[in-house]
Amino acid sequence: MASAQAACDTLCDPQKQVSAHYVVAEDGQITALVPEDLRAWHAGAGRWGGVTDVNSHSIGIELANNGTSPFAAPLMDALCDLLAEIMQRWDIRPERVIGHSDMAPGRKIDPGPRFDWRRLALEGLSVWPVAGQADPSDFAAMMRAFGVTATDDPDLLLDTFRRRFRPWAQGPLDAIDAGLIADLARRFPVDGLTRTD
Repeated sequence: MASAQAACDTLCDPQKQVSAHYVVAEDGQITALVPEDLRAWHAGAGRWGGVTDVNSHSIGIELANNGTSPFAAPLMDALCDLLAEIMQRWDIRPERVIGHSDMAPGRKIDPGPRFDWRRLALEGLSVWPVAGQADPSDFAAMMRAFGVTATDDPDLLLDTFRRRFRPWAQGPLDAIDAGLIADLARRFPVDGLTRTD
């Protein structure tokens, strides 16, 4: 969409059959579209851990950004405030804050490599890996343990991981990728995820 208003227009159009709970504009204005206790159709097909119907288990936030530009500071400030409120209201743990690209690798690419996941983690609103050691051959299993269960394609798994945690990295899977995902899988496994998570 060319603007947050255009996004709101699309998300409020019944013919489109898609919506989100919130839209955050570049200037930080937040527009609420769907009450948090109702299902919005923001995620589409995808999965996270054992959840195969992400729409019924999530609160969708759309961000005004073209996917290649840095995210505006007022937008990030407003998003952090909104996330903190939602997480407190619904007792959502930081590891449960994910992007569309995490739950639908390949089909969704947002929020994209310019999104500041590290800032969210520093504010306790998401997670960030700590460097460690791991066998790269275990990468796919560690991605599943962390929650990325929508694909088994090794190239797509690496792209999904790097899009969020190492957007500047290039080339084949390496020991740094493996060490970072091993840390996330160890500290934040999704085993036992249920409908109430």
